[in-house]
Amino acid sequence: MRVFLTGATGFIGSHIIPELLGRGHQILGLARSEAAAQRLEAAGAGVHRGDLERPETLASGAAAADAVIHCAFDHNFETFFENTRKDARNIAAMGEALAGTHKPILISSGVGSGAPLKGGLAMEDVLNPRHGNPRIATELAGAALIARGVDVRTIRLPQVHDTTRAGLITPLAAQARRAGAVAYLGEGSTRWSAAHVSDVAKLYVLALEQGEPGARYHASGEEGVTARSVAEAIGKGTGLPVRSITAEAVDHYFGWMAPFAGLDMGASNAWTRARLGWEPTGPDLLTDLAAMDYSRLEGA
Repeated sequence: MRVFLTGATGFIGSHIIPELLGRGHQILGLARSEAAAQRLEAAGAGVHRGDLERPETLASGAAAADAVIHCAFDHNFETFFENTRKDARNIAAMGEALAGTHKPILISSGVGSGAPLKGGLAMEDVLNPRHGNPRIATELAGAALIARGVDVRTIRLPQVHDTTRAGLITPLAAQARRAGAVAYLGEGSTRWSAAHVSDVAKLYVLALEQGEPGARYHASGEEGVTARSVAEAIGKGTGLPVRSITAEAVDHYFGWMAPFAGLDMGASNAWTRARLGWEPTGPDLLTDLAAMDYSRLEGA
């Protein structure tokens, strides 16, 4: 299968490449620069020039492939709301190119979209448009394509980590340096689900090969790690004090991440594992946080 992979040189995409190649697939990777193109060629992937600011370049890549894995996302969180709308536009453009075919497109969202309205673990069969994570725009764009008969499969991401990066926890560590302490809200009982990047890459390929049209899969190796445990791990790694804060102090300690401070983002993976036979084997989140070199984190 020839797979158009966006975000191919990114954190998750670069781990998907060897998984796809190892299963005999060909890859057409999105590249916006000569340096990215060279990295793709060195990894054994073909190159498709384009970028997230030009939806037509993503549409042409989708049209040239047998399937799409869409991992690219603009991670400038200072413009997070606009970036989610941009993601929706790009998904719509690729979906238009796939309309009338049986070619699947795998899109990337967040586990919070599956959080029940009454609380509890996010579930694969739930779509909660009221959840506080603005990335719900991604899933609504996918739902619009599903209504048109496009084969959309959604991978919901938790905090994806290794010893160099850990989802939202990476900028959280940087913000802690600026604030002078690592904070958690109240008792720190809210949870963040997590998975090692190697396990996440494997899930994308399983969903491509065995997934079902319209299905949502949770890439959560761990259902939930408490905010307090995360804060304490960052504190140990950075040498910063760790403290509980009230809602009034959230903006100071969390910066642009303040809306996430009180969100519970625990997620079940039971249905995903049963359907795809996915068995996470990578290190857990706290193990990777303990092994991080926090002095080298971007923005830290």
